[in-house]
Amino acid sequence: MEGVKKGIEERLEELNIQLPELTDIRMPFEPGVISGKIVYLSGQTPRVNGLQKYTGIVGAGISIEEAKDAARICTLNLLAALKGIIGDLNKVKRIIKMDGYVASTSDFKYHPIVINTSSELLHDIFGKENGHARKAVGLASLPGGAPVEIEMIVEIE
Repeated sequence: MEGVKKGIEERLEELNIQLPELTDIRMPFEPGVISGKIVYLSGQTPRVNGLQKYTGIVGAGISIEEAKDAARICTLNLLAALKGIIGDLNKVKRIIKMDGYVASTSDFKYHPIVINTSSELLHDIFGKENGHARKAVGLASLPGGAPVEIEMIVEIE
């Protein structure tokens, strides 16, 4: 049926994406909170089954390709957290803003290339017409030694 908006679950299936099951890492904060029609998602690192898949600094032990994979994992973790909070990703009206942090050497210049992986994944899932604002910055270190951490602000219906 042309003209009928596809559901996000169907889109994830088409893209061969399965959202992870997030484990409780016993932190003194929530994975996200709802305020009105806005969901503020806490930062996610590239944790797989409760463990950091990558640890280290981009440009010194972590390659750009590994950092891009870490950004993808962060994004999938964010979507899993979002689904856990709102119950159904079809309630997403728009990803408003994404903040991406890259633990990198002081001379590393490619933070946007790393975080582009996350933006492109969100475009693939929600459509480029539902684009988001973004920041991509470098830091000396991130929690748990993660090379990448991403957080999002989402509007829901």
